[in-house]
Amino acid sequence: MIPTERTAAGAAPLSSSCVRPVPSRPSLFALIPVRLRALYTASAGAFLLRWLLLGGLIGALAGTASAGFLVALDGVTRWREAHAWAPALLPAAGLLIGLAYHYFGQVAGRGNNLILDEIHRPSRAIPLRLLPLVLGGTLLTHLVGGSAGREGTAVQMGGALADQLPRWLRLTAADRRLLLIAGMSAGFASVFGTPLAGAVFGLEVLWLGSVRYDAVLPSFLAAAVADAVTRAWGVGHTAYPVLGALPLTPTLLGGALLVGALCGLAARGFIGLTHAVGRVYARFIAYPPLRPVVGGAVVALLMWGLGTTRYSGLGIPVILEAFQHPLPPAVWAWKLVFTALTLGCGFRGGEVTPLFFMGAALGSALAAVLPLPVALLAAMGFVGVFAGAANTPLACTLMGLELFGGQAGICLGLTCVVAYGFSGHRGIYGAQVVGQAKHPHRQPEEGQRLNEL
Repeated sequence: MIPTERTAAGAAPLSSSCVRPVPSRPSLFALIPVRLRALYTASAGAFLLRWLLLGGLIGALAGTASAGFLVALDGVTRWREAHAWAPALLPAAGLLIGLAYHYFGQVAGRGNNLILDEIHRPSRAIPLRLLPLVLGGTLLTHLVGGSAGREGTAVQMGGALADQLPRWLRLTAADRRLLLIAGMSAGFASVFGTPLAGAVFGLEVLWLGSVRYDAVLPSFLAAAVADAVTRAWGVGHTAYPVLGALPLTPTLLGGALLVGALCGLAARGFIGLTHAVGRVYARFIAYPPLRPVVGGAVVALLMWGLGTTRYSGLGIPVILEAFQHPLPPAVWAWKLVFTALTLGCGFRGGEVTPLFFMGAALGSALAAVLPLPVALLAAMGFVGVFAGAANTPLACTLMGLELFGGQAGICLGLTCVVAYGFSGHRGIYGAQVVGQAKHPHRQPEEGQRLNEL
């Protein structure tokens, strides 16, 4: 035994019974008085109960609204597919949408950016008239064959409904902020059937490169309830193929990195073209209601010239086809052009499902040159382009897991992260604030909105 201060050299060692145990230091929580600990526990319980009620209410409202919207959207889509001449009505529909938003929309015309701005810089309540405007505008856009999505409509309805509660229930400004975030999460989760992705989307979309955790509980509760309510109404969602397990090889990792880079560049191209189309129409057409009229005529003529309507609406059949066999490289590019022309001139609807189309078609086309399964490449593109365009890599990774299973999770995650990096400080949501720059040389832009850069 080595001599110590307690045991001199040559002396008999002390028995274990004679050694006093070293007292352990109390934890910080144990230093808190019992009454304060009880108060903390009661406060946490009260917060949970409060947001169980509020989150459940938001989820029920948003889930019901999304259910009605999805049923109506399915109806107008079936009508359009049964009438090949429907795109000829694009100019007339554009005039109706333009007039409605010009004379009745006011701030509601800013769409998702209005909700983000109210979270960052509260100024006014979101008007309830946003619901019929965005709902009617989106359904009319899809009825006549415009290339648009559905996420924007669901998120705006969720946010507008949530913003009515502070006035009805006399809630605080801090509560209102959490309600708006929860409303966005509920709308996203219910329209796609992805509660985890929806919950994180509401938290992640506010800041580029940063996530706030004060709304975690409201977002998850609202997203879960909204998804359950939508399904309880008997409204289903598109079923995508579940991916099988693949060994993690250099080829697989390299393919995920390459697809992610291409997805980020595709997202960047879509954002740039959409903004350019909007600037062109604003420059040459002073009267806003006429912009979707001219834009609708351009889209209709382009469809007539190509002799196909496969780029109309959501494009779900083409997305599913992308998982079956490689698509021609031009398919994803044409969807990008049609969507930019549709949304850039003033038609309504979200960008996300068209981004799914672009990504799935891009990944599917890469199957001709990459030694990877076409379904895996389509899935990576599906989530990758959206991750780059919305700057939400975590939500998109979770969406991939919810839609395609967890076997290919590492590939989907890598694709989303790389796409996020390659898309730069651009995004489909101009009111998104740069929380942490993607690259060190862009740090001076932190704290600014994307539409200010």
